[in-house]
Amino acid sequence: PFIAMMVAMLLMAPIAFAKDFQLWDLNIGVLYTTAISSIMVISVLMAGWASNNKYSLMGAMRSGAQIVSYELSAGLSILTIVVFTGSLNISDSIGLVIIVGLVVSIPSLFLSTWFANKFAKNLALIYDDEEITEIQEYKKLPSAWLAFMPILLPIILISLASFAKILEFPEQITTWLSFIGSPLISFLLAIFLSYFLFPEKPAERLLECFKSGINHCGTTLVLVGAGGAFGAVLKETSLKQIMTDWLMNNQSSGLLFLLFAFLIAAFFKTAQGSTTSAMVLTSSLLAPILMSVGFVKPFELTLLLMAIGSGAMVVSHANDAWFWVVSQFTGISQKDAFKTHTLLTGLQGVASFFMVCLLYIIFN
Repeated sequence: PFIAMMVAMLLMAPIAFAKDFQLWDLNIGVLYTTAISSIMVISVLMAGWASNNKYSLMGAMRSGAQIVSYELSAGLSILTIVVFTGSLNISDSIGLVIIVGLVVSIPSLFLSTWFANKFAKNLALIYDDEEITEIQEYKKLPSAWLAFMPILLPIILISLASFAKILEFPEQITTWLSFIGSPLISFLLAIFLSYFLFPEKPAERLLECFKSGINHCGTTLVLVGAGGAFGAVLKETSLKQIMTDWLMNNQSSGLLFLLFAFLIAAFFKTAQGSTTSAMVLTSSLLAPILMSVGFVKPFELTLLLMAIGSGAMVVSHANDAWFWVVSQFTGISQKDAFKTHTLLTGLQGVASFFMVCLLYIIFN
């Protein structure tokens, strides 16, 4: 509880509740907030371990993994704001984005509620036929440091690799630390380390975990990987330069520029599946030409960010991991997921974009 409250209080310091009304005007407020909020996961893990109950510990580890996954995607999404504002100061960016974002999301909220009541209440659910095995009682549980090590090991290795580059370690040491400290290798080592967490027949239990994971997520990994590969292909082409040159050589109104931002983000989202990548790619494409098209005011930049975010919602389908999470964990068929989830994400993006255009017309 102490760590959770400490993190909450520290997060309040750089947040600007109004103009010139904040405890700490930090010029790297976005970076500070992202870093401090990541400490929250430690309090969850410690609470599970301190309960002296293995079920609480397992629940805490699962919650910690979910928190990390959400914060990674949210942190990457903030890059769009940083690209447009050119600042890491919270008072320069986040406050206005939060207020406008709440207003833009209102039509999407009512649309989602209506859609769910109209079309989603009669969906047929597919139940998992996997046999539920009886939970075994283990006489001896792994020690706390060994239980936390699969989570801590990647953090330690990645940190060592970063320190080796910053402190200019010898080249050979830096090379090896960079290799084992890369995200893929460090997480792979953590998976192998989890072998020692099973007190009985660890090889068989670990193999069962791999089989269950592949059975549930194999299709998702293949399709999402294909979408990511296509996204990498798009990055290597001259498409970005062609679109930038065209926008700079053709004068357009503010509404038309917002429409271009929406369509470009929707194209990247639909083509490669990742909302975060779609937002970052579109932001990097449009950022160099903001001055030439007259988008310089904070409110205009915020509306442009909302247009990109709306486009990055259109649409979630088979190459998006979110699509498979919704379809697999809710028990609906892929056909129904296309009819409901995919259609709804498209409608949400369009509704949010119409609200963006309305705000632009009213205030400009």
